[in-house]
Amino acid sequence: MAASTERSGGSDRTGGPLRRPAALLLVPVLVLVSLPAASALVEGLYCGTEVCYDVLGVTREAAKADIARAYRQLARRYHPDRFRPGEPGMEAETPESAQRKFLLIATAYETLKDEDTRRDYDYMLDHPEEYYQHYYAYYRRQLTPKVDVRVVILVTICAISIFQYYSWHSSYNEAINYLVTVPKYRIQATEIARQQGLLNRTKEKGKNRRSKEEIREQEEEVIRDIIKNKIDIKGGYQKPNLSDLLLCQIVLCPYYVTTYVAWSVSWFYRFTVRRDHYGDQEKLYLIRRNMRMSQSQFDSLDENTRETFLKKQLWIKEKYEIYRQEQEEEMKVKMATDPRMKRYRRWMKNEGPGRLTFIDD
Repeated sequence: MAASTERSGGSDRTGGPLRRPAALLLVPVLVLVSLPAASALVEGLYCGTEVCYDVLGVTREAAKADIARAYRQLARRYHPDRFRPGEPGMEAETPESAQRKFLLIATAYETLKDEDTRRDYDYMLDHPEEYYQHYYAYYRRQLTPKVDVRVVILVTICAISIFQYYSWHSSYNEAINYLVTVPKYRIQATEIARQQGLLNRTKEKGKNRRSKEEIREQEEEVIRDIIKNKIDIKGGYQKPNLSDLLLCQIVLCPYYVTTYVAWSVSWFYRFTVRRDHYGDQEKLYLIRRNMRMSQSQFDSLDENTRETFLKKQLWIKEKYEIYRQEQEEEMKVKMATDPRMKRYRRWMKNEGPGRLTFIDD
């Protein structure tokens, strides 16, 4: 009896460990079965928990024309301006529910009418487990500008160019209006107009006779045109040139780069390899570079000043440094002896630019 009991107890001890691994293997299987299946219909993406194809009543193989046709049919029924409560088949619908239904229909159509968005949506239906990828694809398309960036850049450049031309043209007209009032240029323009016979007054009779104001306006216009054609304005008030606009500069940039490279190679070959002598244009270029002046600033100098620069051989770096030091010393002496500069220094010393004083009467 004791032996039987011992054998029975031994079978329990050996059988227990054999049954435990099977029970442990069943636990993960039950957990996986109890987990809900991954769903591609996520609230906040596309049509939410509804399938966009089912909302429009079309299949996934439907063509673009079929999708548009289904959308128009549903929009005529559920649009807030066309919805009529109590129509056949829509007895349970209210204006609020019809509006929500219309928004869902519009969202489904916006999703399926675009090929790229429809491709992303189909991929989400086929791969519901890639949650983060779906969120990224959805919001990337939602936040990406609909307008082509190249069009935006082109429109911006055109707007800047138009503003440039308008600003330069206004400054040029202001300069001409001022020069017309300067007696020096006005007298010269009047003499040129008389020599060309533009101010000769002919006797007019009958209906063709003009008033004194009309004759004066015509003379002013003639003088203005002569000043505009004869005078050469440099700097910020010069005549606007289309090639200086930003749009033209960008279009002509390859040409400018090619020209500059060719000029640099030619300069190196002529004056470094062949050791040619500088011409007047090359000397003026070196002088302008030593003075660190722009082309427009250098062009505004008169001819006598340029001749002086050439006589002093300022294209040579050492001679230009001597000339610059002389100019600085001359400026210091002028500032020390000029009465206006003395008054300015006295005022800066006693009063200063940031001091407020009250004068007692």
